[in-house]
Amino acid sequence: MLRFLKKVSAITLLASLVSVSAQAQQVTLRMGHLWPAVSGNHIDLMQAWADKVQADSNGRIRVEVYPGGTLVPPTEQYEAVRNRIMDITATVQGYTANRFPLTQIVELPGVSDSGTQGACILQNLYDEGHLDREYADTKPLFMFTHGPGMFHVRGTEIRTPEDLRGLRIRRPTTVVGNILEQLGAQPVGMPAPESYTAMQRGVIDGVALPWEGTIAFRLAELVDSHTSIGGMYTLAFIVTMNSQVYNSLSAENRAVIDANTGMEWAMTGGRVFDRLDEAGIADAQAKGRTIIDIEGGVNNPAWAPAINAAREQYLNDLENRNLPGRAVFERAMELRNSCAA
Repeated sequence: MLRFLKKVSAITLLASLVSVSAQAQQVTLRMGHLWPAVSGNHIDLMQAWADKVQADSNGRIRVEVYPGGTLVPPTEQYEAVRNRIMDITATVQGYTANRFPLTQIVELPGVSDSGTQGACILQNLYDEGHLDREYADTKPLFMFTHGPGMFHVRGTEIRTPEDLRGLRIRRPTTVVGNILEQLGAQPVGMPAPESYTAMQRGVIDGVALPWEGTIAFRLAELVDSHTSIGGMYTLAFIVTMNSQVYNSLSAENRAVIDANTGMEWAMTGGRVFDRLDEAGIADAQAKGRTIIDIEGGVNNPAWAPAINAAREQYLNDLENRNLPGRAVFERAMELRNSCAA
């Protein structure tokens, strides 16, 4: 009888441990980002990533996606993940001012011409260890960029630098703000989701955004002129996870997250932005709006002095802070060539 009872107890204990283990493998992760729920960025990138993680984990990992800053405002999302208010975010590094100065080198004029090229450059910089010091407090999953940033304005046209003087232009980050200041504009800092209301109320005259943003944030309803200065800037994004949450996952679940990080998803992000840029161009053409393409882009003689000055000012500032700004910039330019294919 005693042997029987011991056997029953052992079986009961084993069953209990299996049950606890099975329960522990079920996890729900909360991810917030800045794009509207109807945008291609949400559907084709962030929700697609969440769905892939759930499928790869056979349903053990469920990712609840909160678009449009509904969980935490866009400018606070990185800190929210660091402080475990949310588990994952897709956000703009530059929204946390002065926090990612080496990362933001990819935003400088002349570094990138497309979302896919920018994503390749940025992810490689991270994978090679050049940006490690900036990400000690979270678990980066992948990084990417949008396509070429440009000007979208209301009630005027920008054909020369003089046309920008005095205009209040929304800028996404201080890097872009410096470019605008060199060109004589008045940069107004705000996250992209606030741009529509600000322009509608006359707080700003225009925005610096890629073509994608005219649709994602409904700006196509307000602007009537678009000016592209090829290579002027691009914007860095990160998808990152709270480190404690990542480390608390079972080995099996961590493997699923690990399999959905790095260059493959970085390039997916870049491709999504490039495709959405094409949709933005087509929409502007269909609506008959004015599209101005500055010949030669950032190398145009009329625009180059101010744009080059903004780039040098940023790199000099990094060097003055004892950061390897020029070394990272030079590597980014090398990657620009290899990532162009």
